[in-house]
Amino acid sequence: MASKTILRIGHPLLRTISSPVTDFDTHELHTLILDMFDTMHEASGAGLASVQIGVPLRVVIFGFQHNPRYPDEAPIPETVLINPEIEILTNNTEDAWEGCLSVPGMRGLVPRYNDIRYRGFDQYGNRIDRSVSGFHSRVVQHECDHLDGILYPQRIMDLGNFGFIDELTQYRIMESASLPCETSDD
Repeated sequence: MASKTILRIGHPLLRTISSPVTDFDTHELHTLILDMFDTMHEASGAGLASVQIGVPLRVVIFGFQHNPRYPDEAPIPETVLINPEIEILTNNTEDAWEGCLSVPGMRGLVPRYNDIRYRGFDQYGNRIDRSVSGFHSRVVQHECDHLDGILYPQRIMDLGNFGFIDELTQYRIMESASLPCETSDD
């Protein structure tokens, strides 16, 4: 398939609520998912929502075996998650630096729930139901936010912890040791 152009912050489509998928196991859905994986892999992202490539459907993908942007993170199984639902399992949150393919060159300190359960479907209509924590949980929450028109800067509690990567590291607001190499997203 093909890598697609990633919409950037300011594009009105990124502020919309995506529509549910009603038909599974179709040529169109399989093509969309292949395009999403090509786009995510080319950008070295950990995840991608379909709206980021201009398709406002409730489809996200995520996962990697090894990602140069997140060298210290454990692998996450490559997953297609359609019409996702998230259940918060504990009220414990953790702040961590996030980036986004749609907000290139920037990072922000974002609180996310540590433990979630997510449910939805794969592209064939098979049910998915997983409980996860840590970075896996963060990636899923980040991607699912896109489906509701939310970009990570809207989750930042203190805008003093948001900016361009080079500025944040130069002035030691964000430690470069905790920063994955900058190429892309989620």
